Amino acid sequence: MNANTRKLRAKITALLVGGIVSAAGATLASAAAPADDGGLSLIVKYDPQTLASDTGARVLYRRLVIAAEKVCPADPSSPHLISRAVIECREQSVSRAVHHINNANLVAVYNANMKNG
Repeated sequence: MNANTRKLRAKITALLVGGIVSAAGATLASAAAPADDGGLSLIVKYDPQTLASDTGARVLYRRLVIAAEKVCPADPSSPHLISRAVIECREQSVSRAVHHINNANLVAVYNANMKNG
């Protein structure tokens, strides 16, 4: 196995699908595509080595939040009023992604944000 193959296998992708999360290998970008259930999915790619620092974990957490906002959008006719269902969808998407990635630094960032609302 060459170095590029090992590097690729060492990477993880969190897939947010309107509250459903899965993982696969990849790094450094994101792309939107239809999910199997017809909802929108967004792949958040990252290098797991960045999670060794608190800063890296905070950056990935923020990217997961932004991805959840995209797959669980507010009503376009009233974008400033976010329904409880949309809030729950976003919270579940981020929660499942964080717990699926299962990194102590990322979990700590997630827990701190949940306490602060």
